[in-house]
Amino acid sequence: MKRILITGGAGFLGSHLAERLLKEGNHVIALDNFFTGSRANVLHLLSNPYFELVRHDVTQPYFAEVDEIYNLACPASPVHYQYNPIKTIKTSVLGAVNMLGLAKRVNAKVFQASTSEVYGDPAVHPQVESYWGNVNPIGIRACYDEGKRCAETLFVSYHAQNKVNIRIARIFNTYGPRMDIGDGRVVSNFIVQALQNKPITVYGKGEQTRSFCFVSDLIEGFIRLMHAPDTCTEPVNLGNPGEFTILELAEKVIKLTGSKSQIVYEPLPQDDPMQRKPNIEKAQSLLQWQPKIQLEEGLTQTIQYFEEKLKAQKA
Repeated sequence: MKRILITGGAGFLGSHLAERLLKEGNHVIALDNFFTGSRANVLHLLSNPYFELVRHDVTQPYFAEVDEIYNLACPASPVHYQYNPIKTIKTSVLGAVNMLGLAKRVNAKVFQASTSEVYGDPAVHPQVESYWGNVNPIGIRACYDEGKRCAETLFVSYHAQNKVNIRIARIFNTYGPRMDIGDGRVVSNFIVQALQNKPITVYGKGEQTRSFCFVSDLIEGFIRLMHAPDTCTEPVNLGNPGEFTILELAEKVIKLTGSKSQIVYEPLPQDDPMQRKPNIEKAQSLLQWQPKIQLEEGLTQTIQYFEEKLKAQKA
């Protein structure tokens, strides 16, 4: 039995990861300050004697004897990470420093949940790990983009200087049950608007593209990357290479929900990337990982989750 620490352990991704690790027979400590995470996400795990939920902010040091650390703590949607940009940067940078310091002290393997946002508005398509990115360092998204870029730098520096055993995953758009209703991400926005028959907001002409990975596929990628050989210390893209325009996504959601919603168009936000698609050849080669859940199947499961959440709110 491994003792595994997950920062952001009550969040969307963290709760799914905790569930998976517990099923595999591990002892899991979930750290969360509940800014975007929720006890409701892990309520079903609280009765498990090998699960601990700790209210803690990752910007402060944390001490525990653990074998592995998954550093997932950071608000990931623009609505949340732009709410307090200084705190967002601190979460990425100080959180990385604190978890790397802990990993160094207890000789633990440590995983960084990075992001496709390190590529910014990419001039290379699809995005490969060797691409350095096109990021505005003073834009409204910079608190998240540059915070994650700096965290990657810290991870590779701790590995080079202190031989800390690191893993870095660059996560592309992920969706599924336990997304927050109000998190402002495109999948949750569209589904909630459609279920309430409200206008669906598309920015620009909806021609910008995204690739959507279902949460169970992503968690499988996390596990495989953590179990990869210790030479696997460079960033690895994890995402579904299926590419859709935002308008296509809106139309799929309307169809799957049977909604009466109309699509309305708003100006594009500042620095909104026009293309986003992962090249996953490295993950396929190193991890034998390939997403299995196609968009319509994943959307159907996610729609069912939001239907239940909205009904519960009305009750």
